[in-house]
Amino acid sequence: MKTNRRTLRYEFFIAKRFVSGSGNKDKVSGPIVKIAVASVMLSVVVMLLSVAAGKGMQAKIREKVAVFSGHALILPYNNNHSQLTLEPVKLRQNFYPGYHNLPDVAHISPFATIGGILKKGNDFEGIIFKGVDSTYDWHLFRPYLKQGKIPVFHKHKTNDSILISKYLAERLRLKTGDKVRAYFLRRGSDKPLVRRFFIGGIYETDFEDYDKNYIIGDLNQVRRLYHWSDSLTGGFEVLYRHFDRMEQNTAALNEQLDPMLIALSLRDLNPYLFDWLDMFDFNIYIIIFILLIVSALSMSTVMLVMITERIRHIGILRTLGATDLSVMGIFLLKALWFVATGLILGNLLALGIIFLQNRYGIISLNPEVYYVKKAPLLISLKQLLILDIGVMVLIGLLMILPAKIVSAIKPGEVLKWD
Repeated sequence: MKTNRRTLRYEFFIAKRFVSGSGNKDKVSGPIVKIAVASVMLSVVVMLLSVAAGKGMQAKIREKVAVFSGHALILPYNNNHSQLTLEPVKLRQNFYPGYHNLPDVAHISPFATIGGILKKGNDFEGIIFKGVDSTYDWHLFRPYLKQGKIPVFHKHKTNDSILISKYLAERLRLKTGDKVRAYFLRRGSDKPLVRRFFIGGIYETDFEDYDKNYIIGDLNQVRRLYHWSDSLTGGFEVLYRHFDRMEQNTAALNEQLDPMLIALSLRDLNPYLFDWLDMFDFNIYIIIFILLIVSALSMSTVMLVMITERIRHIGILRTLGATDLSVMGIFLLKALWFVATGLILGNLLALGIIFLQNRYGIISLNPEVYYVKKAPLLISLKQLLILDIGVMVLIGLLMILPAKIVSAIKPGEVLKWD
């Protein structure tokens, strides 16, 4: 009775013997191999941390911008990207309150803004009052609330509670529970309108453009200041289910809007910020490219040293009938084994650093420049696998050229000299 047995190709067998050190001791290549493995390991660590830092910064900054603008805003067409509401729109629209049939739209809520001055004693600060109602989705904002609690707003009742930033609280020496006066001007009125508010909570995003300006309160307060009815609002804030499809979703939303309204995505509202974030990807590609070249050169050096050191074995294998391709395969397999060792060690070290940074915030940044206090590191399993597979494949391809030196070795001369 015949049985089929899986046989191991001799290239794998010999490569394994070389890696394990059987036969000749690799006196020359041993230290060089260790240096090359360390080089691959450190290159992988830097590549993974570069990707994690870039993606983490992008995700965190986008999240902070979305806290105050959602993923898109629906505004009057002639609003001209103003942070302040220039004219109202009707609350009831063909997309609101029945927005659940819109593709990829998770939530829509009305809002309006008005400029003013917050004053306590002799201290004052210019502010933008953002009014929201009971339908507002707080899940993006909640992680940045440092003190107090989020106020509860009602449809037919005005709430005097507001949320201010830690920056404004420190500048005006305010704390939760304090009362503060605010002064507003509206078109057609020479006298400022005075309102007294109650500090319900204090937030901090480290995003100066917002922390220095925004306070959040009841939409009914803005309506009263503008003399609007309950049927009017300043615009609508939109949240999508998938952030990466923001541009496509906003374009699709614009096709369904009244001609007098326009939907603007976060990128439309903050073009320079998103251009800066896009540069992270370019820098990551440059770093990965340089480190791949360094790793490939170090492993190519190891390849040449291994071939030189094992030249007698090459002569014997060629005499026994091994083809150039087979002998090349042996050394490529041996080199790729060392690359894989560096990859595994690099992955473990990088993932350990990412865990420690996200847990303890060891690496600090200047929030005035980077909008975050602690460097956020974020990498997905997909990105990890793509990087690892890419390193293995590209270094393997780049090592084929030095491996071809095997074909120039003449077994007769090698054995005669030996």
